[in-house]
Amino acid sequence: MPEAYIIDAVRTPRGVGKPGKGALSHLHPQHLAATVLKALKDRNNLDTSTVDDIIWSTSSQVGKQGGDLGRMSALAAGYDISASGTTLDRFCGGGITSVNLACASVMSGMEDCVIAGGTEMMSFTTAHGAEQANAGIKPLGMGAGNMALDAIHPQSHQGVCGDAIASIEGISREALDALALVSQQRADMAIKEGRFAKSVVPVLNDDGSVALDREEFPRPETTAEGLAALKPSFSGLADFDLGGTTFRKQINRRYPDVEIQHFHHAGNSSGVVDGAAALLIVSPAYAEKHGLKPRARIVAYANQGDDPTLMLNAPVPAAKKVLAKAGLTKDDIDVWEINEAFAVVAEKFIRDLELDREKVNINGGAMALGHPIGATGSILIGTALDELERSGGRYGLVTMCAAGGMAPAIIIERI
Repeated sequence: MPEAYIIDAVRTPRGVGKPGKGALSHLHPQHLAATVLKALKDRNNLDTSTVDDIIWSTSSQVGKQGGDLGRMSALAAGYDISASGTTLDRFCGGGITSVNLACASVMSGMEDCVIAGGTEMMSFTTAHGAEQANAGIKPLGMGAGNMALDAIHPQSHQGVCGDAIASIEGISREALDALALVSQQRADMAIKEGRFAKSVVPVLNDDGSVALDREEFPRPETTAEGLAALKPSFSGLADFDLGGTTFRKQINRRYPDVEIQHFHHAGNSSGVVDGAAALLIVSPAYAEKHGLKPRARIVAYANQGDDPTLMLNAPVPAAKKVLAKAGLTKDDIDVWEINEAFAVVAEKFIRDLELDREKVNINGGAMALGHPIGATGSILIGTALDELERSGGRYGLVTMCAAGGMAPAIIIERI
């Protein structure tokens, strides 16, 4: 089978995802995507007329984030008009899926140069969601108004699911807060040591001034005492009236014996941020012809579904599946990236797979750095690659939970 190489990976810094407050919130989503696409072009002297396709991930494809960001952002970045683009949605997992599909296109032999990535302006989606709520429109995909999920697999809010899983697994608030503190400490060290410098590109305003050139979300001053003082975020939401049901009732329909305790809060949940990322994926023949040096090859990728009612538990079976496809064991993996959507996701992942904690989210995760939904998976693949190069490791495994009870996964090998 033909191989697929990663030539380069770039991303924006992540800006606080609050309308009018974050450093990127005044920009158009296409602007963020165009920033990383232009960086790939310029850094690699890429002839964009040779780009076969651009596969992009955006979870909330509404308003400014609608209209196929993959194609329109490429045009905004000055790409040749022959470089087509498409945009997909796998909720939080889309940024891995865009890379997986790009690799599949190249490994099939049908295409030689594909760019994959994602964008999410959560400052925009937060404002859009507030507008919908004020208009009385219930959110889809979270058990409220989604026919399939309501009738067959009742699904709750992600945060309530996180609390339910912690309650089922017997994972304490103290353990979740401890992981959140480690995430902040590791992110702070990574930033101070410049571990993200290879991938991060500044975002400029239209006038050329710098909008953001550093991570905006981390809180390095975080302490265990400060985390312990935070109030749970989802206790009230669990009993919010959805019109005859609540998020708590949705879970208890499937798991009647579960008494949900509330452990997650702003400090041990993923941060709301804006961001974009992109990777250049090519065939060996393309790399040789254009004088490009590959940084990694794709070893295997996989997709996994799990119980949509608890929503967040698919990463463990996804990791097992992709390891089996690669013919590897967990001991072969030098760098693990599991998205910290909520602390319980990463904590359960580590416990279930009995992993060495020093190999998991080495440079912090979304609790410290933020989670720009459709872009996060692409960011994590680039982060894993940078860490493999820094540490001299060989294999990296990246996975993450996604709404609907899903998880894509990928294993890369440093070259």
